[in-house]
Amino acid sequence: MIYLDYQATTPLAPEARDAMLRWLDGPDGIGFGNPHSAHAMGRQAAAAVELARDRAAALFPAGGKVIFTSGATEALNTVLRGSKGDVLTFGAEHAAVLDCSCAVEAQNRKFTALPVEPDGRADLAALRGAATKNTGIIAAMLVNNEIGAINPMVDIAAIARENDALVLCDAVQAFGRVTIPGMADFIAVSAHKIHGPKGIGALWIRDGLELDPLLYGGGQEGDLRSGTLSPALCAGFGAAAKLASERMQQDADHVEALWTLARRLFADWTLNGGEDARWHGNLNLRREGLDVARLMSECRDICFSAGSACASGLGRTSHVLKAIGLDSAAAKGSLRLGFGRYTTPDQIEDAAERLNTAAAAQGV
Repeated sequence: MIYLDYQATTPLAPEARDAMLRWLDGPDGIGFGNPHSAHAMGRQAAAAVELARDRAAALFPAGGKVIFTSGATEALNTVLRGSKGDVLTFGAEHAAVLDCSCAVEAQNRKFTALPVEPDGRADLAALRGAATKNTGIIAAMLVNNEIGAINPMVDIAAIARENDALVLCDAVQAFGRVTIPGMADFIAVSAHKIHGPKGIGALWIRDGLELDPLLYGGGQEGDLRSGTLSPALCAGFGAAAKLASERMQQDADHVEALWTLARRLFADWTLNGGEDARWHGNLNLRREGLDVARLMSECRDICFSAGSACASGLGRTSHVLKAIGLDSAAAKGSLRLGFGRYTTPDQIEDAAERLNTAAAAQGV
């Protein structure tokens, strides 16, 4: 099996798995304690949670606080539904942002999705024209999950400041891969995109800002996110974050080498999105007339995607590819290859040979 779907999820790092195991021990071990209990076992679990929090925090801008969540979807929803003022975002954002429109509008707040440029980056002119003093939140992802486009967050933040608005950054695809810019007010991430476990993520909140909680109960996570934390998930997230921090340049160099190789091997495919302002671990390609469903069936031991994992599961045409101007036929003839830390050049070469052969057999 060749795994080329790093935007959907990443392989669990051995270091993260090892960090998790001791906090799964029971009934004779000590790792099953509730980190919110006051006894010795609870305090040990709480110490593991706080170590993980510190390790995750090292990948965020200095200052602020890190709140553990079930993932970036919960983090994004928490900000969009728990803040004040109108929301501006972009048509190429993740569904976790765009599908909050009804909930936001039910609060008598406007929710507007603005256009993007052909390369997938935010249309700054449209943002300037739409932002007003009623704007409360401008939501933009740092790295697009489908085409890897890197948004101009400095410019977006400057427009927000001019209108006294706050910036929500979906940094899921950027976290642990690139340095997160310090101008956002809220940052949402997921552990499983940096070789950590699924089911845990974080929301970074700039000091001095407050949100209304989505979940009520025991008041854990600073009264913002009630519910018992999993020390095992936290420990796995922390270990993955520590490893990402230590390997960031090494991983980036590896990805760049794989990108150069892949671009050569898929030279006769059309690239979706821009080539330069892009995370190069993402290769979104199309060929006119390509039947991607048939390609997936014929190359079933190569794991790749036809858009985002979320959209693929629902059989929907990619809204991101439509946002950059592709018609339905072109969008449906596109595939996404994602690679990273554990991908080898041999895997890229093998996958390219087989995908090119299968596509040629379709006469495209």
